[in-house]
Amino acid sequence: MEQKKEQKKQKGKKKTITLCTILIILTIAMGFCFPPLFKSLNFGLDLQGGFEVLYEVKSIDGSKMTEEKMTSTYKTLSKRIDGLGVSEPEIIIEGNNKIRVKLAGVQNEDEARRQLATVATLSFRDTEDNLLMTSDVLASGGAKITEDASGNPAVLLSVKDKDKFYAVTNRIKDYKENMIVIWLDYDKTKNSYTAEKDSCGTSGSNCLSAATVSQGFASDVIIQGNFTADEVSNLVDLINSGSLPSKLTEISSKTVGASFGDETLQKTLIAGIIGVVCIIVILVFIYHFAGIISSITMIMYTLLVFFIFWLIGGVLTLPGIAALVLGIGMAIDANVITYSRIKDELYKGRSLETAFKMGSKESFSSIFDSNVTTLLVAIIMFIFGESSVKGFATMLIITIFVTIITMIIITRFILKAFIHTNYFSDKTNLFIHVKKENIPNVEKNEEIKVIPFKNVNFLRPAKVFIAISCFILLIGGIFFVCNKGFNLGVDFKAGSDITLVTENKLTKEAIRKDLKELNLKETEITINHENIDIMVSDVLNANKVKKVKNHFTDKYNAKVDIGVVSNVVKQQLINNALLSVLIAILGIILYISFRFKFSYGIASVIALLHDLFIIFAIFAITRLEVSTMFIAAVLAIIGYSINDTIVCFDRIRENIEKSNDKNLTKERLEEITNISIRETFTRTIWTSITTIIPVLTLIFLGSKEIFNFNIAMLIGLISGTYSSIFIATILFLMIEKKNIGKKRKQKKVYKDDIEERMIKGVNC
Repeated sequence: MEQKKEQKKQKGKKKTITLCTILIILTIAMGFCFPPLFKSLNFGLDLQGGFEVLYEVKSIDGSKMTEEKMTSTYKTLSKRIDGLGVSEPEIIIEGNNKIRVKLAGVQNEDEARRQLATVATLSFRDTEDNLLMTSDVLASGGAKITEDASGNPAVLLSVKDKDKFYAVTNRIKDYKENMIVIWLDYDKTKNSYTAEKDSCGTSGSNCLSAATVSQGFASDVIIQGNFTADEVSNLVDLINSGSLPSKLTEISSKTVGASFGDETLQKTLIAGIIGVVCIIVILVFIYHFAGIISSITMIMYTLLVFFIFWLIGGVLTLPGIAALVLGIGMAIDANVITYSRIKDELYKGRSLETAFKMGSKESFSSIFDSNVTTLLVAIIMFIFGESSVKGFATMLIITIFVTIITMIIITRFILKAFIHTNYFSDKTNLFIHVKKENIPNVEKNEEIKVIPFKNVNFLRPAKVFIAISCFILLIGGIFFVCNKGFNLGVDFKAGSDITLVTENKLTKEAIRKDLKELNLKETEITINHENIDIMVSDVLNANKVKKVKNHFTDKYNAKVDIGVVSNVVKQQLINNALLSVLIAILGIILYISFRFKFSYGIASVIALLHDLFIIFAIFAITRLEVSTMFIAAVLAIIGYSINDTIVCFDRIRENIEKSNDKNLTKERLEEITNISIRETFTRTIWTSITTIIPVLTLIFLGSKEIFNFNIAMLIGLISGTYSSIFIATILFLMIEKKNIGKKRKQKKVYKDDIEERMIKGVNC
């Protein structure tokens, strides 16, 4: 008998060694995959320099912009950008009449601006320069190389709207000067047929052709003139890439120097790596071998996120990296919840295998609900967010799905494989940090030996935390009123944000002198060592941006970043921010009410609003800047804060159902609530710590561009942790206590129902 046990033990040991070897090889392989995969990713302009511009698109003939026209404009910009040699540009249609262009790593910003802003526009006019037709009448990409009657190179234009073309030519034939003049990029302040009729059709003239119309016709058009073969080829490319009935007006822009991007990427990567290492150390410390498994799947998680991002052709930006690092901390929550449940079952005297099965099963609903609510918020961020917020949301959505794959499916599969070796059956301390002597022997009727925080009344200090929150909100309200609102960034009050990095020690007075020289109105100047942030109320155009950059570069040898936001963009950002927050909150109320009950939903949202107001209050007190990334942090906290609350509420619901009290008293409800908080408290603390650590590393070691975002996240994480434990539960109790003792509506029972049940034997 002993020999068989020893053989079984040795067999289990060999299986364990084999599995460990496989995991080590897998981890090393993943380590080798990281560098090439990371290098193959497309980096945004904030990580490698470049510039971003937002255009308002208008029809040149005053007609409404249609989806077809916007698509044509999109295609035109794509073709124009191809000529710049920019790898992986981002061109995004926003709303009904806006297009955002991001050109990372562009070498010549001025040339790119010029080429984008002067998209070729074809128009048909009479000899008095009146507009007759736009390129609407032409087929998209319909320009081709051909020859005229004399065999000279010419351009053939394919007519799409033959009815309109016929109507116009039929009218023109009766004019005194019966000619149609074809223009490329006609500018009424510079061009006229009277001045250019002698040069029309020659190289360098915007007047491409002037054709006599003797009758109405509905056929294709030939542009002929004194063109060389090369000139015709260039003209065909130009028309095909620019024959659209729209004008582009720049309404916001942002420039980032390459050195800024390199420094930002390096800082963020270092912060991310340190954060991940700290999380691994904590996981191994609190969960031993199971913590090692989580660490390996966390590496797998990160690799898979990068792989999916590369697969979809995503562009990795600073907000995306912030979402990834934050997502790592949040993904660990799935393991922490499961491990906490397994430990609870072990403390009840279950075997390791039974504890694993029950812990995995009972933790699923909490993990599912918390991830669904975060996904809901991420989708809302993606739909209503702009630029950086949308990038953050994209990464967050990916991390949620990867969390389910790696932290739930793969982690449990690996744990199950090790448990089935039976090597850890009597080594629970090594496996998941549960000492064998703390596991009661059920056969001997031993009672539970370990009940963490057994004598702690978690409901008692709730009043203290509520008082602290009220005090912070009061002080924040006073600062808000005294300072006439928040310290809004350029995103929310329009204007331009100029960032300088220089070794010259500048004073505010010197900078004000420069701004006066540049004829700019100062809003705010912040000097932090070599970094100087200047906000002006002026909305700089392309020429002014160039002038400002040259001024500070030449005078102080400074690296210059400039962001520009117009009033149009400002209003849209404000509307989208408010709408996204409101929809997120409403969605959470509906989901929690559906999954739990209405009292849980109301308590959750009030606690959630508490967290948001705490963030706003701290920002009002500290005067930290409120920007679009701040809104991303607020939305992320909505998803995360509800996470904690759901886990706690899920345990309350479960314990109420298990208690099976038909006449639940107020005292019993309080007791169940306190027990539920106690059972989830350790998980809440460790989850918060593993999420806060990467945020802290980004605050102290990361880029300043996401400093305010991470501060908002840190405040929200701390506030969300204690509000889930002490505020949401108190609110839930207040609502539920009012329902205790109320007569519930009794379901009507008919005679047929009773007879049917008795026939089945249920009541016999």
